[in-house]
Amino acid sequence: MEILIISGLSGGGKSKTASFLEDMGFYIVDNMPAAMILKFAEFCAAGSSRYQRVALVYDVRTASSFTELFDVLDTLKTMDGQCRMLFLEASPETIIKRYKETRRRHPLSDGAMSLEAAVEKERELLAPVRERADFVIDTSKTSTAQLRMELLRIFEGKDEKGGLSVTVASFGFKYGLPLEADLVFDVRFMPNPFYIDELRHQTGLDDAVRDYVFSFPQTGSFMKRLEDLLALTLPLYAEEGKTGLFIGVGCTGGHHRSVAVAHALTEFIRTQGYSVQETHRDMSRES
Repeated sequence: MEILIISGLSGGGKSKTASFLEDMGFYIVDNMPAAMILKFAEFCAAGSSRYQRVALVYDVRTASSFTELFDVLDTLKTMDGQCRMLFLEASPETIIKRYKETRRRHPLSDGAMSLEAAVEKERELLAPVRERADFVIDTSKTSTAQLRMELLRIFEGKDEKGGLSVTVASFGFKYGLPLEADLVFDVRFMPNPFYIDELRHQTGLDDAVRDYVFSFPQTGSFMKRLEDLLALTLPLYAEEGKTGLFIGVGCTGGHHRSVAVAHALTEFIRTQGYSVQETHRDMSRES
């Protein structure tokens, strides 16, 4: 079992971090008091696989005593599994700007305390927690995509490529475009194996059809340009934090040309280090 305590300054990015960790498979519990963490950990240890990765958000609003939190951390580290703490922070100027933009009230702010004073007070209060953290992320100049990439690196051992999953799907235009497609490439300009009697009832996954489709110079030129385009854009999609990219490759019926090209494109994307799956929506339809 893996337990992660998420703490840090209000406005430092705990909520956004929790959302990303949830996408990574963590079960998220917000604002859990330290006194309840051990009991919850015992419950998770005895529970289903749903609770094998747990992230607990802990901030100044739930703190009755940091000594209690530290005792809990020490106990958790002796249990089976892994327990770590992540601390999110940002510069006072950044936090003040974020609170002004959202018009929310700082949890330590009361009628007599300014926002600037509340931010500074919380920083002083949480200094011992920061010292105990296994990881500290300063989000002052970190974009949403960069934060996600850093979390992937720390908790999944992945770079930005590991955060992008690509699907390549062949389809037939006469059956409509895939609704989920991000990019669509039309290969109906290629010579059609449908008009070759011995190839008509085969598919683009058969060697004879693939050899026919890729025997023409326009196919090779097209694939070279398509591979160059994806070599440029896939890292940019990943850098911007995109988690899934659906690429559609279409021909008339979705049996021959689109299948052969989609298969070749899948192999190329895999060599670039991305997680990729290949599907053929209309290949099994009768012509």
